[in-house]
Amino acid sequence: MKHSVITNLSKTQITTYVLPLFTDERAVKDSVLVDTFSQSIKDFIQKVAKDAIVAVGSIEKIILPGDEIGVVILLGMGEREKYNRRKYVKVVRALIQGMRNMHIVSAVLEPSLFIPSGTAFVESVNMFATNAEMANYEFVAHKETPKEGWYFVQELAYYTDQSQKDLVVTSLGEGMVVGEYMTHARELSNMPGGDMTPTVLADSARRMAKDVGISCLIIDEKEMATMGMGGILGVSKGSVEDAQLIVLEYNGAEKSEKPLVFLGKGITFDSGGLDLKPSGAMNEMHMDMAGAASVISAICAIAKLGLKVNVVGVCPAVENMPSGQSYRPGDLLKSMSGKTIEVVSPDAEGRVVLADALTYTEKHYDPALVVDLATLTGASIVALGTNASAVLSPNEEFSKEVCSIGEKSGDYMWPLPMWEEYEGDVKGVFGDVANAERQRRQAGTINGGMFLYQFAKSFTKWAHIDIAPTMTTTDGQFLSKGASGTGVRFLVELARSMSL
Repeated sequence: MKHSVITNLSKTQITTYVLPLFTDERAVKDSVLVDTFSQSIKDFIQKVAKDAIVAVGSIEKIILPGDEIGVVILLGMGEREKYNRRKYVKVVRALIQGMRNMHIVSAVLEPSLFIPSGTAFVESVNMFATNAEMANYEFVAHKETPKEGWYFVQELAYYTDQSQKDLVVTSLGEGMVVGEYMTHARELSNMPGGDMTPTVLADSARRMAKDVGISCLIIDEKEMATMGMGGILGVSKGSVEDAQLIVLEYNGAEKSEKPLVFLGKGITFDSGGLDLKPSGAMNEMHMDMAGAASVISAICAIAKLGLKVNVVGVCPAVENMPSGQSYRPGDLLKSMSGKTIEVVSPDAEGRVVLADALTYTEKHYDPALVVDLATLTGASIVALGTNASAVLSPNEEFSKEVCSIGEKSGDYMWPLPMWEEYEGDVKGVFGDVANAERQRRQAGTINGGMFLYQFAKSFTKWAHIDIAPTMTTTDGQFLSKGASGTGVRFLVELARSMSL
């Protein structure tokens, strides 16, 4: 989508105008866009506005009468006093979805009319571009193209005065980058498991890294064996597809600056292994690599934005499949750390591969902080529903920081406890660490985080984010069905907050 900035309405050929309308005001406020209309058209719009449905995200299309050429979109904003950042996000997405449904390919809007309270104008413009890109995406790679083609919004024109033009152009550009790389993450995650193998994911990461000029190292199974990565190799045994460890490095600051390290779970298909999932629970498991897709995409976005920070991404890409070669309940896997992992459930594979990724991070980097993203547990969905990801960290201050950045970025998160009382639940009987709770259905998400903590104790700032609740879009988000790209905005905003 093209995001253009205009300072003179007479020079644009776009004839669709977007006007915000609040429930408790029922009046179209004076604006530069409104001032372009004749008084009779203003009266006509005002009359329609009085009877329009203006709940958050509702859309009313008005075809201008008489000699006027054009369309006005009345965009419902809800109540003025309740209008905030979260509703702003929905309003922007609803606009794009509405335009697509009405086959409107371009529109002019005045961004200053949409700003939620407590948000700077430039930041709100950035958010507008990101969420517009998000709402303009749909996974159609495997669908037959309709005769009339797919309807996507092609251009949004933002009217502003000359004094703010440069700021708006910059802010829109940054928002577009984040939105575009969220689309990359969603596209990778939506690909069927038969097409998105560990090797394909690694090739995609290599190609994306090349596009933004950062390094990409792919470690194969032979090298993993030399390094002692028994966790990744153990999970991979049941599949005909070889595992890949993807390592991305972006250096935007001095070499002396400690890097931020992001880890992403990359299970390209999770059948549950010999602990086979029920068919209903297996349906979306091609998206079990959403953490890796988001980490890869976020680091490329950070590089494209040129943030002054060093960032590393470590993503183990593996298939978890049942076969005569699969790892079994009761097996003992020797991890890269030297700790043995007692396999209680082959379906708790994500934490097993991330254990080796954490140790790889410890041995190769001296990180300022470490964050892992993983669709780790269904228990997190039971705990939080689908509106927030779970955050687990022994560092409570860092946990609060993560949640705060999540709120700002739009990737909402909520903390769960990591008290030492839970640590006994991950102790193995025959090995050092057990990969699942023996008393099923008890503190499953905390158990997953506590397992990972056994391999992350050397990091002063480490957080595990269980993104299973937000892996896919849900009704009311004004986004197309499928992968959500969760975590990309958060990681970019985290890097921005650490940028020099």
